Amino acid sequence: MLDQYATTLTFIALGAIFAYSFYAVLIAGQLSLGQAGFASLAAFSGASLAPSGADVGEIPALLIAVVIGMSVGALAAVVLGLPTMHLRGVFLAIATLGFAEAVRVVLLNQEWTGGAQGLGVPRILTVGMAWTALALVAYWFWRMGRSRYGRALEAIREDELAARSMGIDVGRHRLAAFVTAGAVAGLYGVLYAYYVRLIAPGDFDFIAAVEGLVTAVVGGSTMFLGPLLGSGFQTMVPEIQRAVGVEAGWIRPFLAGLLLLVVILFLPGGLASLIPRRTRLPSEDDDAAGLAGRRHPAAGEPVVTLAGLGKEYGGVHAVRGVDLEIRAGEVVGLIGPNGAGKTTLVNMISGLVPPSTGSATVLGTAIGSTPVHRIAAAGVSRTFQHSKLFNRLSALENVLVGAHLVSRPTFLRRLLWLPSARRDERTALRQAARCLERVGLTSLAATRAEALSYGDQRRLEIARALASDPSLLILDEPAAGMNHVEAARLSQLIRSLAQDGLTILFIEHNVGMVLQTCSRVVVLNFGEVIASGAPEAIAADPAVIEAYLGSADDDVDGGLLAEGSRADGAPAEDAPPDAVMNLRTGDAGTLDTPDTGPREAT
Repeated sequence: MLDQYATTLTFIALGAIFAYSFYAVLIAGQLSLGQAGFASLAAFSGASLAPSGADVGEIPALLIAVVIGMSVGALAAVVLGLPTMHLRGVFLAIATLGFAEAVRVVLLNQEWTGGAQGLGVPRILTVGMAWTALALVAYWFWRMGRSRYGRALEAIREDELAARSMGIDVGRHRLAAFVTAGAVAGLYGVLYAYYVRLIAPGDFDFIAAVEGLVTAVVGGSTMFLGPLLGSGFQTMVPEIQRAVGVEAGWIRPFLAGLLLLVVILFLPGGLASLIPRRTRLPSEDDDAAGLAGRRHPAAGEPVVTLAGLGKEYGGVHAVRGVDLEIRAGEVVGLIGPNGAGKTTLVNMISGLVPPSTGSATVLGTAIGSTPVHRIAAAGVSRTFQHSKLFNRLSALENVLVGAHLVSRPTFLRRLLWLPSARRDERTALRQAARCLERVGLTSLAATRAEALSYGDQRRLEIARALASDPSLLILDEPAAGMNHVEAARLSQLIRSLAQDGLTILFIEHNVGMVLQTCSRVVVLNFGEVIASGAPEAIAADPAVIEAYLGSADDDVDGGLLAEGSRADGAPAEDAPPDAVMNLRTGDAGTLDTPDTGPREAT
C-alpha cells in the first residue's frame, strides 16, 4: 500500500513539473506543444551521457543527468524559439508540435536510443527527490510572479501591443519564457527516465504533450499553484476510479476532457483562479524613495520633429506631407474630422506604424525601423483610442507594468531573498500608488481593470502611462465616453501635468476641451495639416470651420456636415443657438462629425 501511494505521489510531482513547462509559456500568452520534444531529447541525452551510479554514486549520477537534460532542453528551446517567436496562437502550436513529432521519429530510428524497444535506465528517483524538484520549480515561479520580469510576462499575455508601448521587449521576454519551458521540460524528462526504468520515444508523443497542456490549463496559468492543482486532479482520477471498483479506461480522458470544457467555458483562469489573487498595497507609513527619473528635455528643446511625414495604404494616403515640431513643455492638441489621419499620425510618432515617406525624430530617436519598446525607452508613453488595459491584473498591477522602464529588475534577487529586491519592489509600489492618486483611483487599486467603469479605465490608462516618467505623453481620445464633468477634470489634470514640465500631444473630438487645455492646436483634414497655431487663432480659422461644418458646395456624402447645422454654416432651425459657435468660443461642447465612410486606414 505504501509503495502504491509513493508511486501516485511521484507521478503527481512529475506531472506537475511537466505542466510547469507549459505554464512557463502560457503565462506569456504562448501556446506551445514542443515540450514533449524537449523532454525526450533531455531524457535520452541525460541517461546516455551521465556516468552510471556505480562510478560516481546514484545521487551524483542523477544530478549530472539533470544538468545535462536541462541544458539540452534549454538549448533545443533556443534553436526552436528563434525562428518561431514571431508566430502566435495555433500557428505556434502547430510549429512546435511538428518539432516534437520530428524529434520522436528521429529518436525512434537511432540505435543508441534502443528504437521502439527503448532504453533501460536505473531507478534512482524517489518520491522525496521528485517532490524536492517540484518544490524548487514551484519556488522559481512563485518568486517570479511578483517581480518586474513576471509582471512583464503577464502584460504580454494580456495585451502584447500595450506591453510593447510600455517599453517591454516582447521578443526577448517570450524567448526567455520559451527557454525556461525547455529547461523545465528537460528536468521532467530526466526525472521520468530515472523513475520508470525503461524509456521509449513513444513515451513523449502527441498524447503526452496534450496531457501536459491540459494539466496546465485545467490548473490555471494565472497563479503558480495551477500546475500542481491540475496534476493532482489528473493523477487522482484513475486512483479514485480504482478505489470505487470501476475499471473502464475511458473514464479518465472523458473526465479530463469534460473538466477542460468546463474550465474554458466557466473558469478561464483554471482551478487556481478560485484562489483569491492578493494585491499588495503600499503601507501608509512607507517612505520609500521614488524611482530614479529619466533626464527630460529642457523647456523649448525639440521633442518631436516631423518632415514630410506620410503614410500610404495601397494607394490610400492616410497621412501626407506632415511637417511638425513639438517642443518641450507644450500641450499640443490634434483635432480634425473623423478619418483625418490623427490616429495614424500618433501611431507613427510612437513607433507602432512605420512611415511610408518623410522622416521623424522623437526624443533623439529616428522613427521607422526602431522597435516600439526602444521608442518607449527614449521617453514616449501613450494611451490608445480603445482602452488597452491588462484586464486580469488589478489597477495597481497595471500601473506597475507602466513603471517597467524606470524600475529595476528584481527576479534573481528575489530568488535569493536579498533585501535590495524588497526595497526596489516597495519603491515601484509607491510610484504606482502615486500615479493612481494623481488620477483619483487610489480607492480602486485592488480592483481588476476589467471591472472598472469606462471612465475609470481611461484614467487608469493615463496613470499607467505616467508611471514610466515620460518626456512625451500621447493621449488618443482620452475624454471619449466621459461626461462634461469628467472631461473638465481630465482637462485640469492635463494642465497640471504640463505645469510639471511634461510635453503632451493628444487627440480629442471635444473641441471645446482642446481649445481650453492646449497651448497649440494642429488641425488635420484628409491627412494634411490645414492649420496650426494658438487656440484663439484656430477657433477663428475659416479653413478649420469649413473642415468641421462644411460649406455650401459640400454634399452629404462628403461627411463634413456637422450635426445641427446647415450646409451654409448657420444653425438648423431646431438646433440650439450655440451649436455652431462652440468652435469659436471654446465652450465644452463636442463637434465630432459623423463618420460616413472609411477615409483613414488605421
